[in-house]
Amino acid sequence: MSETCVILDIGGVLEMTPETGWVQRWEERLDLPPGTVHERMGDVWQAGSIGTIAEQEVHDQVARRLGLDASEVHAFMADLWTEYLGTPNEELIAYVRALRGACRLGILSNSFVGARERETSLYRFDELVDRIVYSHEIGIEKPDPRAFEAICAGLEVRSEGCLFIDDFAVNVEAARAAGMQAFLFEDNARTIARIAAHLDSAAQDAGCVPLG
Repeated sequence: MSETCVILDIGGVLEMTPETGWVQRWEERLDLPPGTVHERMGDVWQAGSIGTIAEQEVHDQVARRLGLDASEVHAFMADLWTEYLGTPNEELIAYVRALRGACRLGILSNSFVGARERETSLYRFDELVDRIVYSHEIGIEKPDPRAFEAICAGLEVRSEGCLFIDDFAVNVEAARAAGMQAFLFEDNARTIARIAAHLDSAAQDAGCVPLG
């Protein structure tokens, strides 16, 4: 298989994740000042993003810090996951699926403990790409250069052969600093055109007929 690769983020790229207002609704329900939930839970959210806390401990901390009973914790976490998982970007997912076999495909995601199980169940991202690297599983978040090293190692490719797609400019710049080509996701049309150009350029460099 070619060492040419395409690596994508999940939230804001493969998933559409607009804010749902769930935190504000819970603050109103609990009669808490705006910003209280994140103030009380910020270190737990960070721990969950790098895998230093288990899901059950997240639930326990939500209960203790916000004064919720078991049913309220369940509802609170359900609201969190509804926003986190969003809806699938069907057009881009279908395009990426059609690339299977034409290049190496990967996902590099700043994530939260429990994300792999839920995204696998809902969206089958494990069948879409060759390798998924989640921050909560490696203990490293983008834009740390080690995150980009981890996905390249997992795909067994060199960074210069990779195109990375993300919806945050800081991560795009970090990928470029790590030796990758990178593109800021804004919409499907421009992203698909950029991926096609990347693969066509790689095919031409290899002396092959361009893809598509």
